[in-house]
Amino acid sequence: MHAALAGSAFCTWLRSAFRLGLGALAAAGLVIAQAPRPATAAGSYAAQLELRRQELLQHYATGPAHDAYVELARLATNRTPDENAIRAALDRMDQRLDCADFGMHAILRLLYWRADSRAVSPELLQRARQSVLNFKYWPDEPGTDSMCTWSENHQLLFSAGAYLAGQLYPDAIFANSGRTGAEMMARHRPRILRWLDLRYRTGFSEWLSNVYYDEDLTGLLSLVDLCADQDLALRATMVTDLLLLDLALNSYQGVFGSTHGRSYEEHKKWAAHESTTDVEWLLFGMGMLRSSNMSATCLALSNRYLMPQVIYEIANDVKRPYLVNRQRMGIKLEQAARWGLGFSDLEDGMVWLSLEAYTHPMTIELFTRMLDAYHWWDNAFFAPFAAQRAVLEQARAAGMLPTLAKTYAHDVCRNLRDEVNIYTYKTPDYMLSSAQDYRVGYGGDQQHIWQATLGPNAVCFTTHPARREGESPAYWTGSGWLPRVAQHENVAIVVYNAVDQPGLYLPHTLDFTHAWLPRDQFDQVIEQDGWVFARRGDGYLALRSQHPYQWQAAAGEDQNREMVVPGRQNIYICELGSRRQRGTFSHFVQQISDASAEFGELTVTYHSPSQGCLRFGWSGDFTRDGKAFELGGYPRYDNDYLRAGFPAQTVTAKHAGEQLYLDWENLTRRVGR
Repeated sequence: MHAALAGSAFCTWLRSAFRLGLGALAAAGLVIAQAPRPATAAGSYAAQLELRRQELLQHYATGPAHDAYVELARLATNRTPDENAIRAALDRMDQRLDCADFGMHAILRLLYWRADSRAVSPELLQRARQSVLNFKYWPDEPGTDSMCTWSENHQLLFSAGAYLAGQLYPDAIFANSGRTGAEMMARHRPRILRWLDLRYRTGFSEWLSNVYYDEDLTGLLSLVDLCADQDLALRATMVTDLLLLDLALNSYQGVFGSTHGRSYEEHKKWAAHESTTDVEWLLFGMGMLRSSNMSATCLALSNRYLMPQVIYEIANDVKRPYLVNRQRMGIKLEQAARWGLGFSDLEDGMVWLSLEAYTHPMTIELFTRMLDAYHWWDNAFFAPFAAQRAVLEQARAAGMLPTLAKTYAHDVCRNLRDEVNIYTYKTPDYMLSSAQDYRVGYGGDQQHIWQATLGPNAVCFTTHPARREGESPAYWTGSGWLPRVAQHENVAIVVYNAVDQPGLYLPHTLDFTHAWLPRDQFDQVIEQDGWVFARRGDGYLALRSQHPYQWQAAAGEDQNREMVVPGRQNIYICELGSRRQRGTFSHFVQQISDASAEFGELTVTYHSPSQGCLRFGWSGDFTRDGKAFELGGYPRYDNDYLRAGFPAQTVTAKHAGEQLYLDWENLTRRVGR
């Protein structure tokens, strides 16, 4: 009854394919009708960024990839594009295939910046114009399709694309909707403003996503670079600042190894697969430069956006002894009125779907109305709902939908990403990040709840796997059942109670938990007294399972990298340290081996060598030496660089003599020393 709404395996592949760069078009005869790129001083941060920008474009343009974004990069570096690759993006638009909105933003940039270029044939430009005018930009337009238009990143890409297409062709008729371009702008501007407003004030429901920040950044930069409405462009600029600030605060030396609202197996395991690594390379001088990336090349081409230097300084403050960053993101359905939302209007329904609140008891009736209004019964993403259509319609007629949803909420609400409280602790040698006490007792989808990061692939995390294969939630992507997690500085305690409750979407999940701890990615690994100790450089990690574990022996990627612990209930303790904090690795090992961990019924008392007596369990407080820690109600930002209340109004970040000041209500942005 509950759809795997995060995307098919094909769409996951396609997302990877489209996470490619969009080259700058100042070359190849393409005249950019925008303000000039900010001037740079020799040796300045901006000058260094300019050098990396040029290197990135050259690297992408000479690589093997071929799609609309890479071809624009080839144009930018005076190379001949493969027009067939651009036509492939137009084919996706014309056929209204899922992820067509990714390529659409490359097409819009081409049309905006084509000018008198002789490098692209007139026939291709005319085809592009026609595809833009014929495209379906929102689910309220006529026609059935299987595009995902409703998740947080897609809503921005579709609405911003519609607005910018309308701005480009204000008097033309958009064939699918029958509206003029000017009417398209008027219809989509409120949608963009609402999206931007919630992202600035409350953050992202797809929090800290090392996948979907790529798409968000691409849509934001389209508005920054192309939008003639200065209010919209400035608000998009301010949200871009905060997204990049998220990256700087929650990355470890170029690895976005934090908790994530949405992430996939390969992005969690291997840093080279993160869709944000090229952005970190370009903007922070860390991370990895791969063959192509969509948002990184949008940044490289942007003639309006220059990241504030203070964000660069924060990202590069890698010698700071430690940093504690607390953040709150997202909203609660129970506080709908606080955000001007209700449960009857279809536009409000789209906001709820950006949290993937499909079958929550408060939204399920509105959602079924959306299935009717938007012809979503025929959308492949909603096929599980279509299979139960008769039952759903009978329950709706009887007024029983909320009761049905409440009965199975632990299963059918697993996609929901409501308010989250994030705790990240990092030192020069490691980072530990978690979603504190998040949705305890619910099934999970693509949420990544905690991770320890000591290097690009030297990471550790645990999950309760939903099933061995298939779409998310799967073996490493997401969770069958979410754990309860609490973290204080360098110690996290993770409690699993994955009871086998009856479900409609996932009737059964696997009966073990497991940890990803790739021993070959560390310099040294020791197993002693029930602990697994790992060292990378001067960073140390200790992982303890309440119950005995075994290493995966079967051939494959997980061999000798996966710790399997039988049983649905288990407690993991993870403590990090370093040479500068704890001395030698052998001393760290001995200290923790000597520390007692007393396990009860879903509770643990751990006498941490660094933090004292920590108590935590499936319920109750998280305490240190008897004093309880708050696991919720965090500010929007709370760290040594900035503090902003929740919801955010003004945000001021300061470091190394640089500053960023944002005031949302008064539409003010100040950058400088």
